[in-house]
Amino acid sequence: MTVRSGSAEWHGNVESGSGTVTVGDGVFEGAYSYDSRFGEGKGTNPEQLIAAAHASCFTMALSNILSAAGHPPESLRTNARVQLRNIDGAPTLARINLDTEGRVTGVDEQQFQAHADEAKRVCPVSRALAGVPEIVLTARLAAGA
Repeated sequence: MTVRSGSAEWHGNVESGSGTVTVGDGVFEGAYSYDSRFGEGKGTNPEQLIAAAHASCFTMALSNILSAAGHPPESLRTNARVQLRNIDGAPTLARINLDTEGRVTGVDEQQFQAHADEAKRVCPVSRALAGVPEIVLTARLAAGA
């Protein structure tokens, strides 16, 4: 069983306090605050970390699926955007947009889309986020691929 860690520390009340978040054993450490989460303040927030986790997990899953099908990708790039909305008076992860582009020899757009759909289905982070009402995937091959 693989276990990974993260930690957070917070000082003060929610609106004027601040904290730090650490990924793993210090791979990333960043400040976060009410303004970085709900406004446009500097720092990170849980939703950015979820977006990064989802993008990286999905991209590795897609690479694995393409490679198993005999088409190891030259490159894959995925951007994830997590939308936080007020639903029933509570901040809620309401939508995630995954936008992936690949340079892959030997597959057409339809095949690439099918492999991307499969990666979205099997990616552990996608599965963990199954309670998000919308996870929208856009997959396309890079020009000239």
